[in-house]
Amino acid sequence: MNPRAPLAVLALAGLAWAGAQFFATPQAPSGFSGYVEGDLVQIGPIEGERVQNLAVEPGDAVASNTPLFTMATPVLDQAQAEARARVEQARATLENQKAALNRPEQVAVLRASLDRAKASLALSKAEFERQSALLTKGAATVSARDQAKFALDRDIAAVAEAEKQIEAGLLPSRVQEILAAQAAVTQAEAQARQIDVRRARQTVFAPTAGVIQDVFFRPGEVVAAGQPVLALLPPENRKIRFFVAETQLARLSLGKTVEVSCDSCPSPLKARVIYISPQAEFTPPVIFSLEERGKLVFRVDARPDDVRLALPLGLPVNVRLAETP
Repeated sequence: MNPRAPLAVLALAGLAWAGAQFFATPQAPSGFSGYVEGDLVQIGPIEGERVQNLAVEPGDAVASNTPLFTMATPVLDQAQAEARARVEQARATLENQKAALNRPEQVAVLRASLDRAKASLALSKAEFERQSALLTKGAATVSARDQAKFALDRDIAAVAEAEKQIEAGLLPSRVQEILAAQAAVTQAEAQARQIDVRRARQTVFAPTAGVIQDVFFRPGEVVAAGQPVLALLPPENRKIRFFVAETQLARLSLGKTVEVSCDSCPSPLKARVIYISPQAEFTPPVIFSLEERGKLVFRVDARPDDVRLALPLGLPVNVRLAETP
């Protein structure tokens, strides 16, 4: 038997063990896997109604203030016609009063009307302040706040009308009634303008430039107030989301530049870290690490430097740390 044979066997066994240890030892990943994410702007009507017209489709690029959709306005159309009729009636009454003979004064009745108007004003003012506070906390809708504001404007006009009527009550009857008719015209015109504003809001415009990402409702479907009809993705709202193992977390910090690569990305695409999750989470099933070292990872978001790149949401990307110059 060759005395060197056992030594050769031992040497081969040692090399095999070392190789196994080398390949079994987790190596530091050269990059991280992730995907394109976006913060969508959900756009809906202020008042609930049926969708009458949809001017865009998913994938359409729109500029700021582009009409997106229009809600039906049958109720508001009737209210608008009624408000305009009241304006014409008030104006006709004013013209009649200018030509009328003097009538007896009723100051006591007018003061009682003023008291009622002030009481209504106090209630509407309190309701407007309450709705404004709730809206600030996110517990109320813009529509509810606007309705409270409309009621407040109405009662302010009513108080002004009552005060003018009292002032006119101390004057010759013709002047008194003319002033009251003028106040009635002002009030009717204010109510008509309120209806016009509500009706105009039923056509919804893009608050900023972007791409229509999704449409949730079509013409004929009923939408509640504030319920999104479509989702808009502004270019600056795209971001790269990737997941980093705990052992690599120290290499990242807010503002750090990373390089992103993908099949349709220009090379190189740089992004800056804007968010690092403070809590670990299990690796999402859709993420496949280049060399997985653990089950717990930290979510990191990075904003591309060039927001004009229309990267589709969900696009898989590879991320690596940019070299420090």
